[in-house]
Amino acid sequence: MPSMTTSKVSRWDQHGREHVVHLQKAGVQRQLSCDTCGWGKRVQFLPWLKAEEHLAEEHLAEEHQATVDPSVP
Repeated sequence: MPSMTTSKVSRWDQHGREHVVHLQKAGVQRQLSCDTCGWGKRVQFLPWLKAEEHLAEEHLAEEHQATVDPSVP
């Protein structure tokens, strides 16, 4: 069985609240889960795209209006 790794995508909304989508990875399978609303999605890894990060960013922007990337000054 492949090992499980996790990462996250964080964005801040206009009120200064942080919203996080966690990415759990095991082999080619990915599970996205939102801390704020409980949204989740299973996706399959596409090595030539950062598909899971894109889906997480899209969810945060559309559902929580969280678009400020804390890693960008």
